[in-house]
Amino acid sequence: MSGGTDISRRQALAAAASAASVLAVTRTSQGAPQLGGRSPSAFRFCLNTGTLRGYKLAIEQEIEIASKAAYDSIEPWMDRLNDFVTRGGSLKDLRKRIADTGMTVESVVGFAPWLADDEAKRAQGLEQIKRDMAAIAEIGGKRIAAPPAGATSEPVLDLRRIVERYRAILEIGDKLGVTAQLEIWGASKNVGRLSDAAFVAIESDHPRSCVLPDVFHLYKGGSGFGGLRLLSNRMIQVFHMNDYPDDPPREKAADRDRVLPGDGIAPLSQVLRDLADNGGGQALSLELFNPALWKQDALGVARTGLAKMKEAVRKALG
Repeated sequence: MSGGTDISRRQALAAAASAASVLAVTRTSQGAPQLGGRSPSAFRFCLNTGTLRGYKLAIEQEIEIASKAAYDSIEPWMDRLNDFVTRGGSLKDLRKRIADTGMTVESVVGFAPWLADDEAKRAQGLEQIKRDMAAIAEIGGKRIAAPPAGATSEPVLDLRRIVERYRAILEIGDKLGVTAQLEIWGASKNVGRLSDAAFVAIESDHPRSCVLPDVFHLYKGGSGFGGLRLLSNRMIQVFHMNDYPDDPPREKAADRDRVLPGDGIAPLSQVLRDLADNGGGQALSLELFNPALWKQDALGVARTGLAKMKEAVRKALG
């Protein structure tokens, strides 16, 4: 092989390396697309209204707080949507109210017992989640959190049975344009670990399958956080953000013990780096149920929570 050919090949390789370097710098400087219209970040920032539940606010008030605090999006709970309708509200009007703030609806939290082992109860759960999804679509929502409601204790189900039941709600969502996210509940006998949820999502063999992790639930269920680095941003689209203290110990920790991001001992920097390295762009949805926070001003808590999430991202990604 001639020397001229070797030089040409080296030049080509050098040019390719240079181009790759430029692309890397460009991607790093530009970051992820600005989704939601407010936060130029690797992530979007969402308020899960469970964080405000202790204030017993109507959904209109929760939307106003999330907007004033400058979140990109909101994750309301189904009971608040149902209450709004019961009071004579129109979901079409609610959709406009949310859109007018510039926010989107990333997800809605529901508790339909779609996983129940009792056939009659499960059938009722499927009808309930169908109604929930229809309401979510009407307000412009994209996803529903689908925790293992109806099967949190005994019996412990074979994961393949969970696969069948999860696929059933995914197919319901196909008809309504709403994705069912398999949510991990750390204290549950079923889908209590990240590995359980990942197995079910993969084996469902459905293009919309995905999981919904939560800092506290990963800790409570004993999953640890290393497995997150194996899951892409198609598998994890929304991630529930919070933190936990070193006391009480994991076995005794409860939802009320969640604290604001950065106020506990969770390895948030590693978690956020792993999510970003696998594509990023997830909605980080602040979800905690700490009674001490509910003694403070609701808007102040929402603003502090957003600032804490942004600071955690800054520390993780620089």
